[in-house]
Amino acid sequence: MIFVDVLMIIFLFVMFSFPHSILASLSFKNKLHERIGSRIAFYRIFYNLFSLMSFYLFYIISPKPAINIYDLDYPFDIMMLLFQVLSLLGLWWAAKPINLKEFLGVDQVIRYLQNKYSSEELDELPKLHFENGFKYVRHPIYFFSILFLGFRPSMDLFYLVMFVLIIIYFYVGSIYEEKKLVNIFGVQYVEYQQKVPRMFPIKLFNK
Repeated sequence: MIFVDVLMIIFLFVMFSFPHSILASLSFKNKLHERIGSRIAFYRIFYNLFSLMSFYLFYIISPKPAINIYDLDYPFDIMMLLFQVLSLLGLWWAAKPINLKEFLGVDQVIRYLQNKYSSEELDELPKLHFENGFKYVRHPIYFFSILFLGFRPSMDLFYLVMFVLIIIYFYVGSIYEEKKLVNIFGVQYVEYQQKVPRMFPIKLFNK
């Protein structure tokens, strides 16, 4: 049954996202840091690999009902692909200020091997960004990812359900992420929250 398939997709996505969120939380990383000290330098790589593998597992296990929502004809399919390419360029532009090696966890391991890892450092060096896409939304990576995933020439039921779940996950995840940033950066980030919308460049979504 289609309803059962949709429920199963939702259940499996929750099973993926719940541990993913726990492992990303500041409280979990602080407790882990108390136990393993500077060896937490390897945590970021572990976290990224775990996230990729668990999402892949979700994808291959999830039922994929053979229901097509839409399949655009020419030239609308080309137009949609063009928007997708533009959103991909936007994603690249928004991510430019981010240190890719730090994000992947490579720099942390290098610092550890060079005995330069601070005893107070967790799995990454936190840094605020106010340039490029961060001037317009607080989470430009999420914004352009949503555009990229949404601009599809064809859409089936599995992809639609997954797309909606990803949007919800991004929004809920941004709430917890910002609590962590307020905890780290204090008033500086609170003032940024008051000036710049969360995920969409519209004042209505500024909360």
